[in-house]
Amino acid sequence: MTSFRLSSGGRIDRTTSLGFTFDGKPLEGHPGDTLASALLANGVQLVGRSFKYHRPRGILTAGAAEPNALVTTGSGGRTEPNTRATMIELYQGLTAKSQNRWPSLGFDVGAVNGLLSPFLSAGFYYKTFMWPAALWEKLYEPVIRKAAGLGRASYEADPDTYEKCWAHCDLLVIGAGPAGLAAALTAGRAGARVILADEGSELGGSLLSDSGTIDGEDDALLGELLAELASLENVRRLPRMTVFGWYDDNVFGAVERVQKHVAIPDPERPVERLWRIVARQAILATGAEERPLVFGGNDIPGVMMAGAMRSYLNRQAVAPGKSTVIFTTNDAGYRTAADLEAAGLAVAAIVDSRGDGGGVGRAAPKCWRAPGSSMRLAARACGASTSRPQTVPAVSKRMRLPCQAAGAQSFILPVIAARSRNGRTRPRRFWRPPSRKVLPLPARPPALRRRRPASAMAPQRHLPR
Repeated sequence: MTSFRLSSGGRIDRTTSLGFTFDGKPLEGHPGDTLASALLANGVQLVGRSFKYHRPRGILTAGAAEPNALVTTGSGGRTEPNTRATMIELYQGLTAKSQNRWPSLGFDVGAVNGLLSPFLSAGFYYKTFMWPAALWEKLYEPVIRKAAGLGRASYEADPDTYEKCWAHCDLLVIGAGPAGLAAALTAGRAGARVILADEGSELGGSLLSDSGTIDGEDDALLGELLAELASLENVRRLPRMTVFGWYDDNVFGAVERVQKHVAIPDPERPVERLWRIVARQAILATGAEERPLVFGGNDIPGVMMAGAMRSYLNRQAVAPGKSTVIFTTNDAGYRTAADLEAAGLAVAAIVDSRGDGGGVGRAAPKCWRAPGSSMRLAARACGASTSRPQTVPAVSKRMRLPCQAAGAQSFILPVIAARSRNGRTRPRRFWRPPSRKVLPLPARPPALRRRRPASAMAPQRHLPR
């Protein structure tokens, strides 16, 4: 897989270059990049090693669900380990280091554990290092503890400051995608006090990563929605905020990254802010996530979620490779293939696990399709080779498809939030279809009743024991 930056497109500022380092190597990106997209734009595929067998790991997703690209950023007291590269905004002077490798990321001595995997079952150290007992505290335990964990925390004092605050609102909207923007705008027009929180640096959610039109209109509609929200004084927009808990009495916990995207924080402002939000009502518009597919080699660099591939392509103008194979279980995989071909990239094949190939005949890209197939490619082939446009019957034998990247598109499931009440956790499922359609907004929505929020210093209610 050889990823690279396209000559045009994306939502990045190409007029400005940002210098950063990864494992001491100087690289460049642009405003609008994340650390993950900047690494891919510079052709960096290997970003980490697995915990136990030290297998090579690449970037898998484009958001908060990233399991592989965990890096250490900063230095001294500002060292922050186990940070997701997909959530780090690129800035001038950013320093990042890979984790869980020695002496280097490309040559990791710990990879020898993969050869010993038949002897390293779960909890093997409790059964193996039992004799002689005197060596447990002197040799075995120190070595095992040193090998455990991924990043390393700093022993130096943190020079930055942090703060906490309370906020009250009529409606808390979590997620600023199509549904979240529509909900916040509708309530804001009605005069309700609204807080719109999103963990991204920009509001828009999936609208920032998808191509095409919204109800026949171009992407200018997103700018109009954001402009109207900015004009409403009763709507507070909070990007870079992660809502992590929903507690009794509609109290929410959230963390705002105030200055995590700058090299030298302003000493007069906090770096992070802890919010406790009291809301009359809340809307979870957190969208949905892709599920990874299970096949041999699905965890090596070069294999990426198809939705993440589409996000990097449309938002940061980063191509996963000159030739790509898409493995899908639904029609969304064909959208990724269509975007790749629209950018001038070759789609070597679409491997569809459905026997009929799904209802994509009217918008199928010009590539080789294999409906009813199972995933057997290891995504290790190199070189670009595109097959002739054709449709073939179900494939039952093993075959090799030359490509530089592989995109896996499985089921899209809603994000599940857990609400804790009286010591019990109640899962709540919220679903947003993977479409570009914005909910209709009424011109004159009914006014909402106002209720004076309880004071933050009011005594807390205690349940009877």
